[in-house]
Amino acid sequence: MEKHEIKNICCIGAGYVGGPTMAVFAKYCPDIQIIVADINQLRINAWNDKNTSKLPIFEPGLEEIIIRRRNKNLFFTCDLENAISNADMIFISVNTPTKTKGIGAGKASDLKWVEASARQIAKFAKTETIVVEKSTLPVKTAETIKKILSRSQENDFKTEKKRFYVLSNPEFLSEGNAIKDLENPDRVLIGGDDEKAISLLTRIYLNWVPDHKIIKTNLWSSELSKLVANAFLAQRISSINSISAICEITGADINEVSCAIGMDTRIGSKFLSSGPGYGGSCFKKDILNLVYLSKFYGLDEVASYWQKVVDLNYWQQHRISKIIVNKLFNNLTSKKIGILGFSFKANTNDTRESPAIQICKDLIDEGADLIIYDPKVKELQIENDLGPKQGEKDKEGSWSFSNLVMDVAKDADAIVIATEWKEFKSLDWSKMSKLMRSPKWLFDTRGITNYCDLKGCNINYWKIGLGDLSSL
Repeated sequence: MEKHEIKNICCIGAGYVGGPTMAVFAKYCPDIQIIVADINQLRINAWNDKNTSKLPIFEPGLEEIIIRRRNKNLFFTCDLENAISNADMIFISVNTPTKTKGIGAGKASDLKWVEASARQIAKFAKTETIVVEKSTLPVKTAETIKKILSRSQENDFKTEKKRFYVLSNPEFLSEGNAIKDLENPDRVLIGGDDEKAISLLTRIYLNWVPDHKIIKTNLWSSELSKLVANAFLAQRISSINSISAICEITGADINEVSCAIGMDTRIGSKFLSSGPGYGGSCFKKDILNLVYLSKFYGLDEVASYWQKVVDLNYWQQHRISKIIVNKLFNNLTSKKIGILGFSFKANTNDTRESPAIQICKDLIDEGADLIIYDPKVKELQIENDLGPKQGEKDKEGSWSFSNLVMDVAKDADAIVIATEWKEFKSLDWSKMSKLMRSPKWLFDTRGITNYCDLKGCNINYWKIGLGDLSSL
């Protein structure tokens, strides 16, 4: 390719990956004009809102960057045509949910938004354009993008023929820690077959990332590496959660077990905290991609192995729900249960695949009346995940939402900590207890509370990986 530098970047998709990633790009590359384009007008309006507390995504450190770079070299728009036509490099950062119907339903990724983005690029791009896969994609997706773009090259009869170069640059950020992960990544992976295009993307990252952290591979290795990384992380979570159940029965302490095995250098300490299971947009989806890929190539045993990681995640959530029901005399009808946290993890407002969703649904099905508090998740999002607030009279439970953390305790039979928000670690359980109805229960699914803080509060206490601590 002939291009010598990147002056204009377009990112298609203003979600949890595209927004924060481009914000960091804008911070460290002030000479590059960056446009984040999305068809969702409400989302773009939120990104452009003068009140930056209304940004559609909550990430520690994100708001500060937006304040400094927005409308300087960082812009948000719904005008895809202009954003694409002026870009030297285009990132595809759109949603790739699991297919709900057709071939591969329940496992394969739905690539309609990726394909739609590729067609928009093919239509509006002008001359030489580098197209970068940023979304988490199945292996060989780049082949589809290449075919769509090459057809545009063949059919373009303008004076200057269009040329496209496809790279894979998967994200490895962790929601809730996205800005830190983007500013100080463990590694940056760039896959492609055009050395010049790879070099141009590398030069962008070199503005803040050391050269030794930038790994260059072929396209297919890059795509597969992202899926495998998420699968391995999810596997660790499912593995330690299976051990948490054994600990609760045997009297072992899950924290002591995690510490002991985490000190083994062959294993390491990360992702060994027990909880209600993994959530977010990637882990489940990427494992199911591996399951589908394995089945497609006739590797049934491999497919079965990875499917069990997903199955155990659901098992953990249902296990916790059953424990709550059992401790409350196998009857939740008209009982009030406070839910602390609804996002899939702390420091994010993302609820996709949140363990809290399944646990709440299980409790509602048992007839419980839930009151939910989360510092960043909006009531409308909870309604999207759980459905209408009130079920059929006398047949199922209900849910409500409060902006005040103490409200979850009023007349509550039990409180469930579903997300590990920092503020939940320092709650005044003495005050909470006085508002609750006896016999009172606290179910800590994240293991963040200290038993010493509950002494004298007359609260029965169950903690993940330790079990019922009421008698201590």
